[in-house]
Amino acid sequence: MANEKINVGILFGGKSAEHEISLRSARNVIDALDLTRFVPVLIGITKDGRWLYSSEAKLIQGEGENLSLNSDCQEVALVPHSTGQFHYVASGELAEKVDAIFPILHGPLGEDGATQGLLKLADVPFVGCDVLGSAVGMDKDVMKRILRDADLPIGKYIALRAHEKRPTFKYIQSELGLPVFVKPANMGSSVGVSRAETEAEYNKALDEAFAYDRKIVIEQFIDGREIECAILGNEFPEASVPGEISFSHNFYSYEAKYLDDKGYQIDIPAKIDDKQIARIQKIAIETFQVLECEGFSRVDVFLTRDNRILVNEINTIPGFTKISMYPKLWEASGVTYTNLISKLIDLAIDRHQKIAGLRTSI
Repeated sequence: MANEKINVGILFGGKSAEHEISLRSARNVIDALDLTRFVPVLIGITKDGRWLYSSEAKLIQGEGENLSLNSDCQEVALVPHSTGQFHYVASGELAEKVDAIFPILHGPLGEDGATQGLLKLADVPFVGCDVLGSAVGMDKDVMKRILRDADLPIGKYIALRAHEKRPTFKYIQSELGLPVFVKPANMGSSVGVSRAETEAEYNKALDEAFAYDRKIVIEQFIDGREIECAILGNEFPEASVPGEISFSHNFYSYEAKYLDDKGYQIDIPAKIDDKQIARIQKIAIETFQVLECEGFSRVDVFLTRDNRILVNEINTIPGFTKISMYPKLWEASGVTYTNLISKLIDLAIDRHQKIAGLRTSI
């Protein structure tokens, strides 16, 4: 493989509410891929879960924000121990084999370990966290419990399942203060997230979050600056320069991120001193390692007015458009978008080769 081009399956779309965001990221990755080393193979997952295949860019149709999958492309399947060999569903014939897969999937069934488990069963290298890191990084409740047990600083929160009795607004106010943020436990891109400071807003926020997940988290409001740090690596991860997000909306909502061009402002690098930078990078790397992550992730923290750093969450498959925070943070750290993609694919192949070298049976 060293002297030949590597077939890279770009896996995108998915059944989650973040389907369109994934398409945008995929288009950018395909356009920036180093074609002297890699050959892109497109695999798009429709909203109803079908895997469509194309060796040409025609799988993604439309321009700008109006992207969709071309349903005329053939459906494929990936089976266990196939080492990256796809099969056409209709005919059973072989499609082109891939040497590695770059999943650009956000939300449930793409970022939560489900897809990672399938790729692992298929014995094909894949970019990003393995099954465990993906699963714990996706579930905001489990993630926070692990961070808390590792003595990493987090804000106060309450987890609530759909079958449990809902806490009264008065109880939430006494435990967490106001306002609070109500979120689906397993969702990203601020989908289903609400800010609540009245009883009516609180009840509506619970209904909104439960529309996306059977478990939600109710989080304390933290009066602080929102700082993000990108992590890259396997056994020896490195941290980028931190960046800061500020916004004109009540919070960094889905609308602020994707629908309102003036909804937020990004400062890269963040306007903080060297000691704060070093502390944030250290906590971001520790978060990445404690949650058993590999490849890449983005760690979001709060920097409070009294100079405390609190971990908000980790994003194990962060947005990957050219204007997304993860690639922009690495660009500011000296790694171009194209080189970043190449590094991630190399990390995936390296991890796979090391795992293959282990004894798996007696």
